[in-house]
Amino acid sequence: MTIATPVRRPVLKTPLPGPKAAEILARDKTHLSTSYMRPFAFVPDHGEGAWLTDVDGNTMLDFMAGIAVSTTGYNHPHVTKAIAEQAGKFMHVCLTDFPQAVTTDLAERLVRHVERPGEKWRVFFGNSGAEAVEAAVKLARHHTGRSHIISTLGSFHGRTYGALTLTGSKTKYRRGFGPLMPNVSHIPYPNPFRPALGATPETVGDAVLSYLEDTLFKTVIPADEVAAIIIEPLQGEGGYIVPPADFLPKLRALADRHGILLIFDEVQAGMGRSGKFLSYQHFDVQPDIITMAKGLASGMPISAMLAKESVMTWTPGTHGSTFGGNPVAAAAAMATLDLLDGTVKHPGCGENLMENARVVGDFLMDEFWKLRAEFPFIGDVRGKGLFIGVEFVDAAGGPNPKLRDAASQAMFERGLLNLDCGESAWRLSPPLILTKDEAAVGLDIVRDALRSL
Repeated sequence: MTIATPVRRPVLKTPLPGPKAAEILARDKTHLSTSYMRPFAFVPDHGEGAWLTDVDGNTMLDFMAGIAVSTTGYNHPHVTKAIAEQAGKFMHVCLTDFPQAVTTDLAERLVRHVERPGEKWRVFFGNSGAEAVEAAVKLARHHTGRSHIISTLGSFHGRTYGALTLTGSKTKYRRGFGPLMPNVSHIPYPNPFRPALGATPETVGDAVLSYLEDTLFKTVIPADEVAAIIIEPLQGEGGYIVPPADFLPKLRALADRHGILLIFDEVQAGMGRSGKFLSYQHFDVQPDIITMAKGLASGMPISAMLAKESVMTWTPGTHGSTFGGNPVAAAAAMATLDLLDGTVKHPGCGENLMENARVVGDFLMDEFWKLRAEFPFIGDVRGKGLFIGVEFVDAAGGPNPKLRDAASQAMFERGLLNLDCGESAWRLSPPLILTKDEAAVGLDIVRDALRSL
């Protein structure tokens, strides 16, 4: 007789925060930067898989993965082994000056995921998504000899000065920090649920392109002074938004007409989260430059800026980074790629973690649409793979951030780590090792939390 393995569930041993967590939170408030947000009273101590345990022994299911970073969950043996082995060799030399086998291997592996026949790509390594974006902008300006960059409203590209200027999601990121980088403009992101420019869900993509071509280029920015357009193929911070299927190919054609480079920011949606290695691969389009970070190394700090060889024309010394491409982080990235492409299989996750993201993501999307039928304040469910956004609305269909925040807190109190995004959306970005059984546990928590509202 086969005995079924019991499904793991959150264990809350103390009220949140527990006594140890409360003591650390008090010290944290005294000594750390006032810029840190602390949305929940949770102090992690250790993790395993898709589960995190705090310093008081409270164990929670993770539906946020450190903002889409912990691709392979917590304490994955294949990743930790790679980290330990590389740390035992050397932890730093400086890639700017000395080539290293592990970073060369990683670069070769990354470009294989993006190169098309007749193309060659190259890689610059940094430490964070913001660094990758800064490198992309510098390269675009250097290669084209043009200065202007176009970004989108609702975007998030980082908090350093250049990346912050490109970011268009929240005024609190910008308040008090001007003047920012010059020669940057923003256009609407084509959001089918809340279409801008008087468009409909079906026409919003074309409306954005028309605004760029017929208004911005004719009244504000000469097209021949634009170096690049930077865009998230799936928008993250702005609300986990999926654009119309034909938008990115049409944007590619517009950029080509004017000699403008196309930069895809894959920092949050990339690395298998959408069910494909990079989220733009859901669309029939190819960029000139790609930025990636977050989930690249399962929590170790590394980023990559990939560019076509024909675009990466800067010369030695033009750009660099002391810590970028750190060999320990690169080893963690190699191990993460093993699990993403199936070189190493994770038990219960199919052939590879990208497949698991598709399968479990489809299951969650179907279940959230059922929840939408039960709870009229869920206005929209959207996403690809384990990149899912749930929009909370008021009785008139408008944004309802207060209810979203109340739902998020109710989920946390029931043992589910989660995060919001956009004006009134809730994001689902768990580790890609999340099983369907664990996803069902999370859904039970979400359902109970929503009913409590």
